[in-house]
Amino acid sequence: MADNIMEGLPVEEITNEDKLKIAEEVIEIIASIEASKVPCVAAMSGGFTDGLAGILGKKNLGKGVRVETEENNVIVHISLIVEYGCKIHLVAREVQNVVRNAIQDMTGMNVTEVNVNIVGINIPKEIKDNKEVKEVKETKELKEKEPEEIEA
Repeated sequence: MADNIMEGLPVEEITNEDKLKIAEEVIEIIASIEASKVPCVAAMSGGFTDGLAGILGKKNLGKGVRVETEENNVIVHISLIVEYGCKIHLVAREVQNVVRNAIQDMTGMNVTEVNVNIVGINIPKEIKDNKEVKEVKETKELKEKEPEEIEA
């Protein structure tokens, strides 16, 4: 019976002018954490400001990430270091997918681009040690051969 009373009355639509602004730093942190979880990502690589923050004792959770937002669209730039021996193109693609999905899921924003820049490779200590031993050995062999070449 209560439903019949409301049928003839006009419905007032209430509109709010609420706004939501997600800081770019928040999106940078999401991208950095998610990219770091991808296998073979050794580290995020920051620029001058990230290095300066580290010197000042501030931890930059968005290290290696730069974000551009325009209305509801996001462009993400990520700089990272990968492990030696991995398939770099597959790691980069996985980072792009993981970061895009995380940002879209957590913020509701549209990620139009995720640009990955591989700026370095992490070489394991064993390989470094083997290379140094090999270089020392080669240098030693060259020094031993030099006197023979001079005599000839």
